[in-house]
Amino acid sequence: MLDCPDAKALAEFYGELTGWGVAGADEAGAWAYLTPPGTEVMIGFQRVEGYQPPRWPDQSAPQQFHLDFRVTDLAASLELAEKLGATQAEFQPGGERWRVLLDPVGHPFCLCPPAPSA
Repeated sequence: MLDCPDAKALAEFYGELTGWGVAGADEAGAWAYLTPPGTEVMIGFQRVEGYQPPRWPDQSAPQQFHLDFRVTDLAASLELAEKLGATQAEFQPGGERWRVLLDPVGHPFCLCPPAPSA
């Protein structure tokens, strides 16, 4: 579960970013979840009153979680994420190899290239 000020809104952001859509949500924005197709995995979102976002990379307000998404086209995925409301973080430890972004409520996540072939 990811803490946030509006669970449905943040689930819609990640649902669009991943193409998974929102699997369930209450209309009040208190909870929502995604389920990647063909899995039993669930990523949940819950509203927290007085939500305070993390401050990447400063750990005085810890990350709380950090998701990485492998993408086939980094530039296109960056464009989509920004169109959906993400911003690129100022601190980029991966240089141009991968990008750290902040979701609409401040959680950091990464867009990474495909895994190298074994």
